[in-house]
Amino acid sequence: MARRPTSLRNRAGSASRRTPLFDDGAPKVPFWKKELSLGGKNGDKPAKEPKQKTPKVKAERAKKTKEPKEPKQAKQPKESKQKTPKVKAERGNTKGRLTGLKIGASQLAAARVANNGSAELLQVAREALAPGIIVGGELRDPDALAEALKDFFAKNGLPKKGVRLGIANNRIGVRTFEIAGIEDQKQLANAIRFRAQETLPIPIDEAVLDYQVLGEGVGEDGQPTKRILLVVAYRELIDRYVDACKQAGITLVGIDLEAFALLRALQAPQEGVGTDASAALVVVAIGHERSTFAVSDGRVCEFTRVLEWGGSALNVAIARAVDAAPSEVDATKRALSLMDEMVPDGITADQAKEARESMRRAIQTFARELVSSLQYYQNQPGSLGIGEIVLTGGTAHLPGLAGELERLIGVHVRVGDPLARMKVSKKVGQPEQIGSLAVAIGLGIED
Repeated sequence: MARRPTSLRNRAGSASRRTPLFDDGAPKVPFWKKELSLGGKNGDKPAKEPKQKTPKVKAERAKKTKEPKEPKQAKQPKESKQKTPKVKAERGNTKGRLTGLKIGASQLAAARVANNGSAELLQVAREALAPGIIVGGELRDPDALAEALKDFFAKNGLPKKGVRLGIANNRIGVRTFEIAGIEDQKQLANAIRFRAQETLPIPIDEAVLDYQVLGEGVGEDGQPTKRILLVVAYRELIDRYVDACKQAGITLVGIDLEAFALLRALQAPQEGVGTDASAALVVVAIGHERSTFAVSDGRVCEFTRVLEWGGSALNVAIARAVDAAPSEVDATKRALSLMDEMVPDGITADQAKEARESMRRAIQTFARELVSSLQYYQNQPGSLGIGEIVLTGGTAHLPGLAGELERLIGVHVRVGDPLARMKVSKKVGQPEQIGSLAVAIGLGIED
C-alpha cells in the first residue's frame, strides 16, 4: 500500500539557508546519467585543451617513428581515429561496460556493470584508504591517491579503461533555469555561460561548466523556452582527481555527481516512488565523514547537497563511552545494535548502554540536518510530498538506525538495496555491507 506523502514544512524549526545544489521543477526528462564533461564540452574551451593535445602528440610521434614503413604509418592514424569516438560513445551507450569508481574518505570502491538492455553487476571491490588523502571531499594528496589506485586496480584485476568517477562536494554548483528566444547552439552556450556567471559563486575562468537541455516549451509571450540544468565545479577540484587517475593509468570516460549515481542505483527511472507518482524519492548515502542527500521526482534530481555528518560521528560517540580512540571502535560499532541490549565483546554492559545513548544523541544531530534539508526542498515552488527516505552507505546497516531516524523525523525510513534493480553475476555473490558500494554501482549503470 502506498504511503501518503509527508510535508515537513512545519517540523523541527526553520529551514537551513545554505544554497541548494539542485532545485528543479523541470519537465520529466531522465537526467541521472548526466556527467561533468572532462573536456567542458559546452562552451568551456579551457577544459577542452587536454583532449585536443593528446591525440596531436600521439599522431606526431607515430609519423616520426613509423615514417620509414608506409604500411604501419597508414595503420596508426586509423587506430587513433577509432579510439576517440569509442570513448565518447561509452558515455551514452547502454550496451557498454562501465566501471564505477567511488573515492571516499576511508575507502575505495568499484563496481563493474554491463549495460545490455538491463544492468548486470559483474564485479565489486573495495579497499581501505589511508586517512588524510581525502578530507572533506577534497583531494589533499594526489600522489598517494595515484599509488593507492594503482594497487587497488591491480589487486582486484579491474580494467583501467571505461571508468566513471563519482564526486560529491559542496563546491559543485547545480542550478536549473529557463532561457527564452534562443535556438542557435552557440548562442545558447554563450547565454548559459553568462547565466552561470550571474547565478553561481564560482569565477568562470576557474570552473568546469557543463549543461543539459531538460525540456522545451513556449513562454507567455510566445517565445520558445528551454529548461536548462547547469553543473559547475571548480576546475582545481576536478583536475586533482583527473590527474591522480591519469597518474595511475586510469582512463576516465566521465565524472558523475554521486547524487545522480545514488538515484540510478536505488530506483529505475519512473514517476514518483513505488505506486505513488506524486511522491518524491529521497536518498541519503551515509559516508565516513559526510553524507550525500538527493531528492528526485523519480526521473529528475530536484535537489541535492552534501551534509557534514558521517559514520565517523558514531565512532566518536562510542569512543567517549568506552574510553578508547575513535579508530579503535570499528568492531564495537559493527556489533552494537539500537534495537536490543546485546553487549559486544571487549566492553561491559554499562559501557554498551552508554555507547547506545551516545549514538542516539549523535543520530539526533543527523536527523536535524535531514529535516533542515527536507524543509528547504519543500519550500521550493512545485516541490513534492516526501514519500519515504531511503538510506544507503556502510553506516545504514547499523541495526535500528532507520527506525530511530523515522521516530525523530516522522517520515518512513528504510534501508535501500542497490542490487534490487539489476542482475548479479554469480561471481559477485552477496557482498557484505552492500550499501557502501551503492555509489560505485550507480556510477556503472546507464539508463
